[in-house]
Amino acid sequence: MSNPNGYIVTGGCGFVGANLVGALQKRDPGARVIVVDDFRSGSFTVLTSACDRASGEAFRGEVVPEPVHAIDWTALVGLEAPKAVFHMGAITDTTLSDEAEMIRANVTGFEEMLEACDDADAPLVYASSAATYGTPPETRSHEPFPEPSAGRPDNVYGFSKWVMENTHRRFAERRVREGGRTPHAVGLRFFNVFGAGEEKKAHMASMARQLAEQMLRGDRPRLFAPGDQVRDQVPVEDVVDCVLAGAEPGATPGVYNLGSGRATSFNELCAAVREGLGFSEAERANEYFAMPERIRAFYQTFTQADMTAAREGLGWSPTRDPLESLRDYGRWLRAHHEGSGSLDKVGA
Repeated sequence: MSNPNGYIVTGGCGFVGANLVGALQKRDPGARVIVVDDFRSGSFTVLTSACDRASGEAFRGEVVPEPVHAIDWTALVGLEAPKAVFHMGAITDTTLSDEAEMIRANVTGFEEMLEACDDADAPLVYASSAATYGTPPETRSHEPFPEPSAGRPDNVYGFSKWVMENTHRRFAERRVREGGRTPHAVGLRFFNVFGAGEEKKAHMASMARQLAEQMLRGDRPRLFAPGDQVRDQVPVEDVVDCVLAGAEPGATPGVYNLGSGRATSFNELCAAVREGLGFSEAERANEYFAMPERIRAFYQTFTQADMTAAREGLGWSPTRDPLESLRDYGRWLRAHHEGSGSLDKVGA
């Protein structure tokens, strides 16, 4: 029997994980939350700020400062019998060239986590990525990406997430062959997530935050020419809502897209952030530059999530308009920049 007061969140001191912990504390005030994070790219300040934003309260949980692959998942999950496990921890730097390190950090220990959660009857929701798609045929026709089109990633980060999904599929098939039920495991392919809590992501922060930083410094926002590259931009609030939906009893196990379901060009994104920051186009006109060859090799010019499967399997649909959310994010960043004097301290 699961403990109704327990959750485990890996990567809980990172961007999405911290926002998730804040939402869990708000939704379930008596919950015991255990955060597993090796602080490679996270910080306690990201976690405490997220809890404060969500409910105005302090973080009330515990932190295990270890990488995912160093955890004895059978012991931890078996001891805690959590209501759900949320695996958000990973190296997300798509420019990392050490392929072995990426695979080791993102894949090692995942099968043990799956097995421990299934044995404890604890739902597991984990972060995959739109990077698993690489450049599917839908890119050329500018059509939303359906889940079956994934599997040919352009970088090792996307490959590591694809290997995780393969591990999930094999594990589920084995459990069914052994006479069991399909494990309650849900993988979510995050598209381009933005929102409060990105202060420690550095060069991996969302395009929205990077452009906002440039404009707040007094610079022109810089875009790859001609700025018509398209991404599915999804606010972190929708991401957290979908992650929570994946752990609900009625969720169908499997792998799903998690995006806004809309295509937003960088020109549109920049205009929305600029408006939220309170600048006119004349004050902060776009500056365009050529894409470097080293980036062109793995750059996705178009992404858009087909959200049909998520609606059917998870009973969840995105509720926030990405452009309005980008304007809101710009307003939030402007307000916090004025209060702190530096975006380095926003959210801290």
